Amino acid sequence: MLINKNRLKNEGVYRMTKSIKILTDSSIQLTPEELKKYSINVIPLSVEIEGKTFVDGEDISRQELIDHLRAGRFPKTSQPALGKFVEMYDELGADGSSVLAIMISDVLSGTCATAQTAADMTNTEVTVINSKSTDRGLAYQVIAAAKDLEAGKSIAEIKKHCLEVHKRTRVNVLIDNLDCLVKGGRVSRLAGTLTKLINLKVIVELGDKSLDPVVKGRSKKTFVKFCEDLAKRHVDNPIVDLALSHVDPEPEFIERLKKTILGEESHVPSLTKLTSPIIMTHTGLNAIGVITLSEKEDL
Repeated sequence: MLINKNRLKNEGVYRMTKSIKILTDSSIQLTPEELKKYSINVIPLSVEIEGKTFVDGEDISRQELIDHLRAGRFPKTSQPALGKFVEMYDELGADGSSVLAIMISDVLSGTCATAQTAADMTNTEVTVINSKSTDRGLAYQVIAAAKDLEAGKSIAEIKKHCLEVHKRTRVNVLIDNLDCLVKGGRVSRLAGTLTKLINLKVIVELGDKSLDPVVKGRSKKTFVKFCEDLAKRHVDNPIVDLALSHVDPEPEFIERLKKTILGEESHVPSLTKLTSPIIMTHTGLNAIGVITLSEKEDL
């Protein structure tokens, strides 16, 4: 019996049998093992240092960007070119596969908008999801989507699941100094000078529409107190995964914050790694991203 593929496609049957490949961007925090296990494709973002462009993960490593920061060379970010996205979509779809692109929050980058524009310029079937997150928060959604694909779930179900994971995720960044924010134009030079004089520490939170300061203080005790409050916040809504993505602060201080949040004998999975050059560019040296995934929606 002949099968009319066009009819099946229109009825939504053929689509379900099609291979779907996941694409994300290099702001994500995934281990090499996770990248391999879930077959995640990554489009690299770029940073510019003293007029030269470096492609994340290709010609600059996370440690190398730390070295630039310590030498007083402040980077700028730049999103992938439109053509790079189209090229990636074409490549991933060459075998007939469709693409699920889960991208960094539009609050932090224009990458998601570029991904969507490129989706209209390729013959590959592409669905773009604005994660409204980044780093490990982005990874939580990407891993959930990969598991859903393995389970045979539809794109609609995956989009719903990613939103549910997002609502259980909180992304805070403990910023030790404002140098990179001043250089990036997000804080005025005068404000940056004044806050440096009083050694101001700032904690920001990534929301759906903005990156907002939530706590200010004059010493690292501000960070410890924030983590103590975070632990109390989650007494009735336990943390099921924690990431402390950072820009090379003292290892002992990171460990102190981890124990403050989870307790001394916790078995909650946690990941402590250098964050991506893209995030480093905004946050500067010694910053620590505190990213939590809770059991229920984090209100």
